[in-house]
Amino acid sequence: PAPRRSAASMSVVEHVREMASAGLHSNVRLLSGLLLTMSGNNPELFSPSQKYQLLVYHADSLFHDKEYRNAVSKYTMALQQKKALSKTSKVRPSTGNAASTPQSQCLPSEIEVKYKMAECYTMLKQDKDAIAILDGIPSRQRTPKINMMLANLYKKAGQERSSVTSYKEVLRQCPLALDAILGLLSLSVKGAEVASMTINVIQSIPNLDWLSVWIKAYAFVHTGDNTRAINTICSLEKKSLLRDNVDLLGSLADLYFRAGDNKNSILKFEQAQMLDPYLIKGMDVYGYLLAREGRLEDVENLGCRLFNISDQHAEPWVVSGCHSFYGKRYSRALYLGAKAIQLNSNSVQALLLKGAALRNMGRVQEAIIHFREAIRLAPCRLDCYEGLIECYLASNSIREAMVMANNVYKTLGANAQTLTLLATVCLEDPVTQEKAKTLLDKALTQRPDYIKAVVKKAELLSREQKYEDGIALLRNALANQSDCVLHRILGDFLVAVNEYQEAMDQYSIALSLDPNDQKSLEGMQKMEKEESPTDATQEEDVDDMEGSGEEGDLEGSDSEAAQWADQEQWFGMQ
Repeated sequence: PAPRRSAASMSVVEHVREMASAGLHSNVRLLSGLLLTMSGNNPELFSPSQKYQLLVYHADSLFHDKEYRNAVSKYTMALQQKKALSKTSKVRPSTGNAASTPQSQCLPSEIEVKYKMAECYTMLKQDKDAIAILDGIPSRQRTPKINMMLANLYKKAGQERSSVTSYKEVLRQCPLALDAILGLLSLSVKGAEVASMTINVIQSIPNLDWLSVWIKAYAFVHTGDNTRAINTICSLEKKSLLRDNVDLLGSLADLYFRAGDNKNSILKFEQAQMLDPYLIKGMDVYGYLLAREGRLEDVENLGCRLFNISDQHAEPWVVSGCHSFYGKRYSRALYLGAKAIQLNSNSVQALLLKGAALRNMGRVQEAIIHFREAIRLAPCRLDCYEGLIECYLASNSIREAMVMANNVYKTLGANAQTLTLLATVCLEDPVTQEKAKTLLDKALTQRPDYIKAVVKKAELLSREQKYEDGIALLRNALANQSDCVLHRILGDFLVAVNEYQEAMDQYSIALSLDPNDQKSLEGMQKMEKEESPTDATQEEDVDDMEGSGEEGDLEGSDSEAAQWADQEQWFGMQ
């Protein structure tokens, strides 16, 4: 027990401190609240240092109860009290002053108080205030967690240079802070420079030789070099010591998704999920892929499972939103996307969901804002650019779409995906039809099975009425994979050459893969009426393909609009 000091009241503050360190937050809140009232009614009752302690312990208990605004006000009062305390020389720790030393030792750290205040501000989405309070701490006094928090806040605010400095400071203090390494790589710091900060630790600790390869892998991830990133992570994953690591599998799944290899992406997500049934990270992308394949029942089950794990993460809301979006309930998808953004403003998948819902409801300008924010957060993800380009095309801004597609082609390199994206825009302009053809042929030479390229090439052949060529292209693409959209388009082409029975088979296969595919149903219904194809229906077939069956039709609104409109939350733009 601490030695008794002049007033019995000192021991009551000690009791509060003991309860605080024992984690009895609700008890601390009640007692400190009563003691602070006593102090207010009789200022002589407690010394300045005791008042400071009571305010901090009270604020900590409020923080624990998630009452962040109230906690900030109490922390602010505590810091004012500490200032007054510093002015009285009596309580400054000084050599030979035995009375002051134990007291100063047990005072809560002022730096810790400022960190807690910054945490409150981030919870209240007041990032500028959080930065201001942490910025006020002299560099030499900043602990690793303060530097880490500052680095993340700077990054979010677009202050890249300050962010890099803070991440480097974290690594100087803790060379194995892997998230700080990822932070630096995401800010375009070269992999070799980052590796040099950890080299001493890697060399001095056994079984850490994989770390330099890990850094190399994520350097490729952040420069958008998906192929080399996949190869490097696969080489890590094959090492017996890192086999079946959920984080590596999740990264692999995400990379396959970015590279447009949806089949392998789904396989890796399933593998990761089997290893960790409580996995949340990346499940929003997994849900989106399942929804695109028409597996809406699986998406619904995934959403329910994720909500049972946590409803405080964006992922379950995004998965549920994908279920609504692909069920053509755009207003509900909009609300769920907004809810996800509210929980995590950095969720790219939530921004894409909300953007797509807005676009399909005809609110194109609002959608554009969301896709731009997604691009800012994930400049190497092609689907963010695809969403924005679709918005430009929907509003007939072909010139803007062309500029954007050319930029993507230059920055992300000439691969099957960027070639197809550029071709998609060229198809919209009669002047650039030949260019589109050349680009699509290049894309299909690189990846003959790339579905988006096959769909666009089929669209071009349909315009030229080269149905036999189209049928050959589609049969070739379907040799090693099964895809609803490809089967449906093959059905449309077979109708055009009067192969009705086989066309019916193709529509049936398409509907077995995605029972909600409206266009296959329409194709089937036309066949059942045994209407022979006329020029008009052929034109409709072309329109069908332009949608490529992936993003749903553009609709002004739907029946739920009124129900969800009030609940829409806008994300705050920095």
